[in-house]
Amino acid sequence: MSPMKSRLIRTALPLALGLLASAAGAQAEPSAASSESHVVVYGDDACPPSTDDQVVVCGRRPEEERYRIPRPLRRSSRRPESSWASDAADLEEAQRETRPDGCSVIGSWGQSGCTQQMIRQWRAERRARAREAR
Repeated sequence: MSPMKSRLIRTALPLALGLLASAAGAQAEPSAASSESHVVVYGDDACPPSTDDQVVVCGRRPEEERYRIPRPLRRSSRRPESSWASDAADLEEAQRETRPDGCSVIGSWGQSGCTQQMIRQWRAERRARAREAR
């Protein structure tokens, strides 16, 4: 090895070891709290204690709300315009074309449902005429 290389290694090695030691020391220093936990307690329940590495923040609610749906989720501001049954029927109708017995070129056996589609349409028109006649 040349004298220049050996001098470079003798100079750089202690410097590199010093940097590694300072980086390891910086990681080993304890930080304040590594995590934070938010807990809701009801009635007279005790709040879980905080530990050295975790801070516990407690929110207290009345006992009668323990098994209730949270207030923001209890009531919807919009009124439903249709029932769940009609919504389910609409979804089923929207998916009908991709299933067997749908009157479409999409999906397996799509063409087999054209007769059923005509019968459904006929029944819907018949019900509409009956409602208008009332």
